[in-house]
Amino acid sequence: MELVLLGGIAALAGDTALDLGPARQRCVLAALAVDAGRVVSVDRLMQRVWGDEPPLRARATLLNYLSRLRLLLDGAVVRRPGGYTLEVERSDIDLLRFRELCVRARAADDRQAEALLRQALDLWQGEALTGVESEWAAAERNRLHQQLLDAECDLTEVQLRLGHGEDLVAALTARSGQWPLDERVAAHFMLALHRAGRTADALAHFRQLRERLVDELGTDPGAALQEVHQRILDNDPAHTRSSPETPAPRQLPGRPRWFTGRGTELARLDEALADGSTVVISAIGGAGGIGKTWLALHWAHQHAGRFPDGQLFIDLRGFNPTEQPVAPETALFGFLTALGVAPNRVPPDLDARSALYRSLIADRRLLVVLDNAATADQVAPLLPGGPGCTVLVTGRSVLASLIDRHGARHLRLDALARTEARALLAARLGTRRVAAESDAVDELIDLCGGYPLALAITARHAADHTLAEVAAELRDLGLEMLDHSTDPGASLSAVLSWSLRRLTGEHRTVFGLLGITPGPDTTLPAVAALTGLPSARARKALSALEEASLVERRDDRYAMHDLIRAYAATTAHDLPDDVRQAALVRVMDFYLHTAQTADRLLDPHRRLLPPDPPADSVRPHPLPDAAAALDWLQAEHATLLATQRAALVLGRHHVVWYLAWALDNFHQRRGHRLDALAAWQAALDAAAHLPDPATRSRAHRNLGNAWSQLNLHEEATRHLNQALAQAVRHHDLVEQAHTHRALAAAWGRRGDDQRAMDHARHALDLHRTLDQPVLEAEALNAVGWFAARTGDADTARDHCHAALALHRQHHNPAGEANTLDSLGFIEHLTGDHHQAVNHYHQALTLRRALGYAYRVADTLDSMGRPHLALGQHERAREVWEEALELYREQGRDEDAARVRRRLDALPPTRT
Repeated sequence: MELVLLGGIAALAGDTALDLGPARQRCVLAALAVDAGRVVSVDRLMQRVWGDEPPLRARATLLNYLSRLRLLLDGAVVRRPGGYTLEVERSDIDLLRFRELCVRARAADDRQAEALLRQALDLWQGEALTGVESEWAAAERNRLHQQLLDAECDLTEVQLRLGHGEDLVAALTARSGQWPLDERVAAHFMLALHRAGRTADALAHFRQLRERLVDELGTDPGAALQEVHQRILDNDPAHTRSSPETPAPRQLPGRPRWFTGRGTELARLDEALADGSTVVISAIGGAGGIGKTWLALHWAHQHAGRFPDGQLFIDLRGFNPTEQPVAPETALFGFLTALGVAPNRVPPDLDARSALYRSLIADRRLLVVLDNAATADQVAPLLPGGPGCTVLVTGRSVLASLIDRHGARHLRLDALARTEARALLAARLGTRRVAAESDAVDELIDLCGGYPLALAITARHAADHTLAEVAAELRDLGLEMLDHSTDPGASLSAVLSWSLRRLTGEHRTVFGLLGITPGPDTTLPAVAALTGLPSARARKALSALEEASLVERRDDRYAMHDLIRAYAATTAHDLPDDVRQAALVRVMDFYLHTAQTADRLLDPHRRLLPPDPPADSVRPHPLPDAAAALDWLQAEHATLLATQRAALVLGRHHVVWYLAWALDNFHQRRGHRLDALAAWQAALDAAAHLPDPATRSRAHRNLGNAWSQLNLHEEATRHLNQALAQAVRHHDLVEQAHTHRALAAAWGRRGDDQRAMDHARHALDLHRTLDQPVLEAEALNAVGWFAARTGDADTARDHCHAALALHRQHHNPAGEANTLDSLGFIEHLTGDHHQAVNHYHQALTLRRALGYAYRVADTLDSMGRPHLALGQHERAREVWEEALELYREQGRDEDAARVRRRLDALPPTRT
């Protein structure tokens, strides 16, 4: 667990992010953290939180905050004589690590100091003490930012001593603008300009600063800055880099102007650089327009000073729409001449050129950037052999042999995080404009999905339009707005299309079909069904798309960025209509029939309603048992809902209805009440197109049940009465029995237990007539429950024990758990609290095993009451706290509020 002060205090970073509560409570933690390990008095804490005039109950409030923090931080906040202290490892607080690294740097040699200061500065993630507001916090924040500036200046000073210059100009330009009167910053900026050959600019900066100091402060520059100025005038060799007879190559293009974010990726590249035992090769992969070149160039400019013998750069044009990839012979010719070899002395063949290249740079510290590589064969001859060299390779393909044979470290680049995307737009458009049009910015980021090229294109459009107008256009036009008629490099579709050139026709077809398949991601069995390909060929196609950075694999699932998926969908429209429709039919049948199998495994006693047979060649995914079924439904839930929506659009009404049926049990177990409502509403619409009248009554019944679980009683009763009326009209006794039981539950939720009992008895009579023992047991349990609710404990107990025997006889653990829960309620009602706890415990065990999270929460809620009646306050607290967490996860706000009130009413925990 890590306490982040340098760019945050609102959460603890660790395995799980922890909410630190109110702003004042965050301030208390910050006030302890800056002095971690030392005792801070209560008076000082109050002053840091509220200033010199604390409110009347400030001390009591502070002690409450400290108590909460103690629980949250697992005892790290400790009461000591004289006050409180935060007892944590110094390495757990980034501020303390920052200060320690800065101290170590001052005692180290320049190379070590540079590394230590970089580590220290990397700990800063933004403005210090985010979310902490008080006069003390503001003053502390200013003090910390001064420490940040000192560390930045220390690093610059070390870099200047190591011979840097030109590569520091961009950063020092920004720093000089932020701290225009800081003479140390000015001295560094002047030296960097001078070493970059911009001596006139350096001297002009000195004149401007001197004028500002005189005008604003009435003083001249200090002696140190004046000395730097004089040495620049004298062209002092100590401030001028020497040049060899053949200048070191400096081939890097300019630093990307609007580069933002990518902290994790930059850190991984830094880690690779730390291994100096052999040539360091980092391969940056990702889709077109994702920002590979920007990352490589930004890192290269950051570390250019580490490579005093120069930097080589070449665009290998691996995915250029009009030109062939650069041959390695051609690339080597350019590198050799840049290294001083006369053109007429360059060997003619590839092997000789490569050997000469490696010989020339064997003992040099050189950076080689190979941009836009197509294949490993194109790259391999360009790799140095000496340990002092570092190579950055960018490309859309995963260069497997480069990783396997040359030990390259692969770094896959994904879309920007939301904060990084916002920073990119702020850099392009200005922070004021981004802040002023914040809602439109959020929408643009969502529509672009953090895709750097898409964000850059939208920023370009925003030059002449408001951000709201750009967002509306992007929302309406999609990829069309991200195209550019005359510049393919500024068109997202064009950039992505270049990745398809190296794919086979079959792989391009698979790419297009993936763009129209329902769901956010997919699996190999589903792709085999979608494409109609054998599993081995489908896997090969997915691998090719993954290597081309058009799909991403996470474990056994394949996904596309939303914009790549949108582009894939446009390519699907180039396929014949019958090919697209057949693919959708196959994949829908795959999901439907696998879902039916899963539902049957979860509840083998449920009435079997088989849908139409699947399309030819479709094989449902094999599921060996109920646990596998539950896992599959959980993993595919979003895709199954998307499949139902797609089936509705395609007019496959039986798929819509049967998916609602297959998912209902899962929705009940997981508490997905809104999803159940939407699924059955779609099923009811689809039932109007199906010949079997039972589909309509069942849809009304299940839709009514979904409304009832949301406590929307009028809608629930209306649909359930319609279901009953249709079942009676068609003499469907089975459906009548189910509907009476659903009406019993609905009236029970409305608080009319007597009316609920009447429906439960109707259901019991019908199930007995139909000789359905498991359903009879469910009805027996319902009668028992409502008998208990109406005060008839003997009838309740008799019916529930009869239900329990039937459930156990027919191996129905779900029904057994429901009945044990009822018996727990009955025994608690009649005062046998020990027996009540026993029944609830058995029900809880079964429901956990079944993955019935919705009912687990209810059982935990009920279980706390007999524990409380027995005086077992801590046990009651434990089960209610778990119930509270589940209720919150399930969005059951009223239930959560009720349990919260019970917890608040418990006696305080003993310490």
